[in-house]
Amino acid sequence: QVQLVESGGGLVQPGGSLRLSCAASGNSINAMGWYRQAPGKQREFVAAITTGGTTNYLDSVKGRFTISRDSAKNTVYLQMNSLTPEETAAYYCHAVRIGRNYWGQGTQVTVSS
Repeated sequence: QVQLVESGGGLVQPGGSLRLSCAASGNSINAMGWYRQAPGKQREFVAAITTGGTTNYLDSVKGRFTISRDSAKNTVYLQMNSLTPEETAAYYCHAVRIGRNYWGQGTQVTVSS
């Protein structure tokens, strides 16, 4: 079983930055990443990182968001810069372990002046 605990969400002005963290319990975790879901919209992929360090991003966040991973702490981070109001959403941590998907409870990011 894997438990994911997110932190770092909050209110930020347009153009601002936030850093999300997700700490995972358990071992043998493969890829970890982030998804987001805005009100009335489907959950969408944002970024992911494998144990080998390979990263993948949603096109619209490339160059602004950076995902990183501290394998020793089983923690993944998402540095988000130049945020826009359209990126207001609940952000969910995701992990894959032995073919199973696990989700965190989500952390709210609100971009507003």
